[in-house]
Amino acid sequence: MKKTYENAMRRLNEIATQLEKNELSIDDLATMLKESNELVDFCKAKLYQVENDCAQLQSEE
Repeated sequence: MKKTYENAMRRLNEIATQLEKNELSIDDLATMLKESNELVDFCKAKLYQVENDCAQLQSEE
């Protein structure tokens, strides 16, 4: 599956739901937190890229 912003957000929501429902074991918690951090970093980078692209387009007009 291609890594997209939408897929990353969907996965983050899945993890958040599991955390809220206490569906994760202690053994899985560290793994999920690491995955969450990676997904958040990916989403931030995507948003930063889009923001820069928009700013560049505006400056060209």
